[in-house]
Amino acid sequence: MAMLRLIGATLVAAFMALSSQALAQDSAPAEQISAFRLKHGEGRVTRDATLDRIAMEQARAMAEKDDLSHEVLGPFTRRVAPSKAGRAAENIAYGYDNFDKTLGQWINSSGHRKNLLLPKATKVGIASARTASGKRTYWAMVIAGDYDTDKPKAAPKSKGKPAVAQAKSESKTEAKPQTTRWGAKPPAGKDCHLNIKLIGLCI
Repeated sequence: MAMLRLIGATLVAAFMALSSQALAQDSAPAEQISAFRLKHGEGRVTRDATLDRIAMEQARAMAEKDDLSHEVLGPFTRRVAPSKAGRAAENIAYGYDNFDKTLGQWINSSGHRKNLLLPKATKVGIASARTASGKRTYWAMVIAGDYDTDKPKAAPKSKGKPAVAQAKSESKTEAKPQTTRWGAKPPAGKDCHLNIKLIGLCI
């Protein structure tokens, strides 16, 4: 009986250790993004369940179709609307299995970097998904802010249409970041498709 209790206690301890490790890994991307933002004069961001879901849906759709595109599930402005954020931006990529290297890609790309440093951002969602073959990992990050709860109640601001920063890059040449306003038609042009064998980026 004592042996069973010892085994039970060991299993519980192991489960708790794994759970806390999973939580630490879960918060790690937000901490890394926050560290980068703080270094460049912007505020911290925390993981958000709604943004995580939006990012996961995007990552899974890209992996399922093996297509690096913001449009696989429709316009970003529509997809991000459930977050109720005043401003939001999305980075997507493929190529690396871990977030550290993917973040490095984004930091070294001017359009992605601009999205990482989105002013007034307070929340972030991050997700990755593998293709059915397991050969490629797609990443999606949605960063957002300017929520009603973030704004001081004593100083009401005039309500403007919230802007969504989106930029697309193709191969080694980066396109100029585009700004889309809520409710506007998405900019004309093809989706971002990359044929680089190892690494792919799109914002």
